[in-house]
Amino acid sequence: MSIESGDAKTKEVVELTEERAHDIEGSVPSAGDEKYPVTPSERVRLLRKIDLYVLPPISILFFLAYLDRSNIGNAKLYNLLADLNMTSEEYLVCLSVFFVGYCAFEIPSNIMLKLLSPKVWLPTIMIVWGLVSTLMALSSSYGGLLTARFLLGATEAGVFPGAIFYLSMWYGRRALVTRLTLFNSSISIAGAFGGLLAWAIGKMDGIGHKSGWFWIFTLEGIATILVALSGYFFVRRFPREDKFLSEREKSTLETILREDNDSFRDEKFSWSEVRKAFNDYKCWLYMISWMGIALPEYSLTLFLPTIIKNLGYTAAKAQLLTVPPNAVAFFCAVGGALLSQKISRRAPIIIFALSIASMGYIILLTDATVCVQYLGTFFATCGMMTASALQFTWVATNVSGQTKRAVATAIQISFGDIGAVIGCQMYRPNQVPRYWLGHGMSLGFLVISIVASTLLWFLLNRENARRDVITDGPPKDQSFISEPDFQGDDDVRWRFIV
Repeated sequence: MSIESGDAKTKEVVELTEERAHDIEGSVPSAGDEKYPVTPSERVRLLRKIDLYVLPPISILFFLAYLDRSNIGNAKLYNLLADLNMTSEEYLVCLSVFFVGYCAFEIPSNIMLKLLSPKVWLPTIMIVWGLVSTLMALSSSYGGLLTARFLLGATEAGVFPGAIFYLSMWYGRRALVTRLTLFNSSISIAGAFGGLLAWAIGKMDGIGHKSGWFWIFTLEGIATILVALSGYFFVRRFPREDKFLSEREKSTLETILREDNDSFRDEKFSWSEVRKAFNDYKCWLYMISWMGIALPEYSLTLFLPTIIKNLGYTAAKAQLLTVPPNAVAFFCAVGGALLSQKISRRAPIIIFALSIASMGYIILLTDATVCVQYLGTFFATCGMMTASALQFTWVATNVSGQTKRAVATAIQISFGDIGAVIGCQMYRPNQVPRYWLGHGMSLGFLVISIVASTLLWFLLNRENARRDVITDGPPKDQSFISEPDFQGDDDVRWRFIV
């Protein structure tokens, strides 16, 4: 080989090396580029980064929302009714009116979330409900508390359905189940922490000539406002718009999500997609299934301190005894999600969890022994928390089309929460301590949810089988999602998770 040819070869290698370096440091190679494919370790690192940046802020937001809506159950044990000259019947109305405002504003709020940015919309509504929660401490009559509870429901309306839609834009269908469960498990953590916090704040009873309930509303409301202000810095935008990912990471995320998710489709808001959600029978079955859970879940959350107190415990001890059922429920929900992700199934685990919850209510209805009654609250809480997390994952992973999914999620929760409105009226003061009507209605609604979930399981299986016939089996990959002719979950190439 001549010296000249050797020099030319060396020069060529150097040029190629410089070009490769420019790709890495400058324009950044696309994750879809065959020369630079997405590696398994890259997927893991990216998912961990999203878990760190996206999941904690939205979970804290929902944790505080649930704490602010349910702390009235803790406040009741510290002279709330006596100080406001309220009857037990009026207290039940205050519980229900929250869900009236909540149901009325969920769909409009999710549409606003789609039109605006989560980074702006979610912290803003959080500040507003924090103000309402704080000012609720200034209530001096039944009318004042009633108004405050309605406004609290209206301002919190966008949090839950908005967060579900938001997370469905960041995670694929497989990864979403555990993340959404961890997010939804904020309910259990809020229930456990709320009991501890109410026990601690209750010791301020009498300070400043104010009852314990005043300090519960005030301190927890102020905490919400302070956290909300930081939300403008920590809540992320949608994947296509956010800047915390590098170009390579954003390209990698797009490659991952395009495997089974429509997040990177450039979909504009459309009223026809809104109508699709309302016209889809499956969306209404998801709603009925959630309604069957909403009645017992919310009523148990709001009345658990009272139920335990009426078993013969002091107010302080009743607050502490609400912690164990909620703590155990958290681990059950996470375990259910991990199993669901492993076997890629929702319906069987939902139905099993609902059966466990039903067993809890059967125990509450049939045995008056204090320790057995308390055991019943464990079964009920664990079963419902596990089922509810998977219910929301079910709709978030099965409805495709960004606007349709946003509206379907809001339909499920807004109309489904009618069950919560009813449930708040079922725990009548004249039925202490057995609450025959409340426990009986809860059991009945759980059976409704089991029936609706079983029907969905059958219908989705049948639809998948019908599409298999049309397409000669399931699609070999999910690349069709990024194609211009993709028609959302109406597309015959789409398969539902059952």
